[in-house]
Amino acid sequence: MSDLVRAVEATLFAATEPMGAEAIAAHLAQSDASLAEVRGALAELAAFYAPRGVHLVERGGKWHFQTAPDLAHLLRREHEESRKLSRAATECLAIIAYHEPVSRAEIESIRGVQTAKGTVDLLMEAGWVRIAGRREVPGRPVIYATTPAFLAHFGLASRRDLPGIEELRATGLLDPVEEAFEALMGGDGAQPDGESLRHSADGVAQGE
Repeated sequence: MSDLVRAVEATLFAATEPMGAEAIAAHLAQSDASLAEVRGALAELAAFYAPRGVHLVERGGKWHFQTAPDLAHLLRREHEESRKLSRAATECLAIIAYHEPVSRAEIESIRGVQTAKGTVDLLMEAGWVRIAGRREVPGRPVIYATTPAFLAHFGLASRRDLPGIEELRATGLLDPVEEAFEALMGGDGAQPDGESLRHSADGVAQGE
């Protein structure tokens, strides 16, 4: 194992939060390590830890160590109770993940029912959803997107690990949001297609 690989390992081990390759390279600037070399070191470390009890994983463009999934049950405290999301919160989270950035009106259009304000607030308190700005339409409604914490919690490297847009379109799940966009844009047909929605959302979710 090279000195650079060891330095990257030590940096991540001591980090208080996940780090991107660029941040690691900046931290190790005194070693004259290039970004490409740091990325190579990360790949080597990920392979090294793959069969071990601790894995090095990338979530939303940032790297951190986590317990191997098959050993997670050994670290759970028996008295700890899992907090389950309500059906409404689960539906909202899924809609935001697949259609982000999305407004409350668009969420309600897809669900077909009004969404209580506390539902989205709960997802924000959990750290899985954040405000991503405002839609540039009359009224400028707030739009929501998922966070890197959402990716980490569900073991996703990026939103590309979710079932594809074409799979969703085949089920008809994309129809309501596309109709909502058309209505918001004045019915002129200038709404983005599903693939564009997904690509723009990936940038928001990763925040890179």
